[in-house]
Amino acid sequence: MLDRFSADSFPHVTVLRGEAIEYLAVQPEGLYVDCTAGGGGHSEAIAERLTTGRLLALDRDPAAVSLAAARLEKFGSKVMVRQAAFSGLAAAVKEAMKEFGGFVNGILADLGMSQMQLDDPARGFSFAAEGQLDMRMDPAQSLTAAEVVNHTDERELARVIYEYAEERRSRRIANVIVRNRPFHTARQLAGVIERAVSAPRHSWKHHRIHPATLTFQALRIFVNDELGELESLLAQAPQLTRPGARVVTIGFHSGEDRVVKNTFRRWQAEGLFRVLTKHVIRPSDEETAANPRARSARLRCAERI
Repeated sequence: MLDRFSADSFPHVTVLRGEAIEYLAVQPEGLYVDCTAGGGGHSEAIAERLTTGRLLALDRDPAAVSLAAARLEKFGSKVMVRQAAFSGLAAAVKEAMKEFGGFVNGILADLGMSQMQLDDPARGFSFAAEGQLDMRMDPAQSLTAAEVVNHTDERELARVIYEYAEERRSRRIANVIVRNRPFHTARQLAGVIERAVSAPRHSWKHHRIHPATLTFQALRIFVNDELGELESLLAQAPQLTRPGARVVTIGFHSGEDRVVKNTFRRWQAEGLFRVLTKHVIRPSDEETAANPRARSARLRCAERI
C-alpha cells in the first residue's frame, strides 16, 4: 500500500490551507494538534510558523502516518507524528505534554478523504477500480464494508444509507443489495446500485455524481464510526485547550458539519467558546477550479474563552 506513494509524490491537494492557518492563528511558541495529518499539508503549514512551539500530528490511517512523518521529518523535534483516532486525542496529547508541556493552543481536523485513500484500490473507498470492499481507515479494525453489505439485514442497511448520506432511494438500494449479494468488489456494488436506480449514464455524468456515491459515503461513515469519532474529538477539546485556543474543522458533508455547528453553538451558550465563523468558510472559486474535490468543503472555527 505504501510503495505506491511517497512524501514527494503524494497526490493529495490540501483544502483551505490558507484559511485554516489564518483561523488557527498559529503562535510561534504554541502547542498545536493536527488530528488528520494525511499527506502533511496542513501540518507543514503549521510547523513552518513555529519557533519554540510544537506540533502533534495525528492520523488514524497508518499509511498516512508514514507519509506525514516523511514529509515533516525536516522539522525535527518540533513535530511529533503518531497514529491515533479522534477518540484517542486526549491520550495522544497527554503523551506529547510529557515532552512539550502545557495546554493546546489550537486543534485542527480536516474531515475529508485523502487522495491516497481514494486512489488505492486495495482500500475499497472508490468504485473507480476493482478494489475489495474494505473502507477501513485503520486496517487493524475488524469491521469492513463487505461485512456490512453482505450480512446486514435490509431494514438496517436502508437506515444506514439514509441516515449517513441522506440518500432518498435508500430502501430501493438496500433491497437490491440484499437481492444481489454477496459482493466482493467496490465496482461490483456500484454497478448494481447504478442499475437499480435507473439513472441514465448521461444524467449522472452531467451532474458529476455517480448513483452509488451517497451509498459509498454512508458505508464509509458507518464502518469507521466517523460521526461518533468526531463527537468524541469535540467532547475532549474543552479540557485540552487554554484560553484563546482555536478549534478549526473542515467538513465535507452535512452530517459532520451539523455535529460541528451544533457543538460550537452549545459551547458558546455555555460560555466555553465563542464562534468565530458566523457562516461557514468555503473555498474560493480559484481553489475549486484547481481542485474540484474542494467544492463541498466547509470550515468552522471556535475560540476558547
